[in-house]
Amino acid sequence: MENARSLFKEVTGLSIGWGAIMILLGLLAVILPLATGIAVSVIVAWLIVFAGLAYLASAFAGRNAGAIVLRTLIGLVYVAGGGYLGLHPQLALESFTIVMAVIFVLEGVLELVTFFHFRAFVGSGWVLFDAIVTLLLAGLVGIPWPSSSKWAIGIILGVNLIVSGITVLMYSVAARKTLEAFNS
Repeated sequence: MENARSLFKEVTGLSIGWGAIMILLGLLAVILPLATGIAVSVIVAWLIVFAGLAYLASAFAGRNAGAIVLRTLIGLVYVAGGGYLGLHPQLALESFTIVMAVIFVLEGVLELVTFFHFRAFVGSGWVLFDAIVTLLLAGLVGIPWPSSSKWAIGIILGVNLIVSGITVLMYSVAARKTLEAFNS
């Protein structure tokens, strides 16, 4: 039983540390939103390049010449597109930002539709609230685009990391307090 308590305390300690790291990274992203956005763009560009290389590697697993050519062409498009985005991270960041704004518009509209379908149910007001906030975010990001590219991805990622970090931290502290109360 003592080993289980020790392990639980160690795991919650690691979780508390992870929560603190997430909060610090979130604060850094909020303080440096453009650098964060550029970093995200470069990471996504490299992921696209690696996906293209995987397509190229898998091309020779095709059973016929048509499959081999198709996979090779797809792989080359991925490598070229990812490479281009990697060499032009500001363009990638602007593209990601407008896509995010469009996603927010679509999400907000779908949430409004959901609200009108379920407005008679208790708690449906939260769906309306979510729809309004999402549409406001869409406007906040989309209307000043492309200038919003300088801050939107970094701020939104930073806020998400801060909120997630606080959540992990609070749950971990609560779990540790529960264990301590159980031991008393």
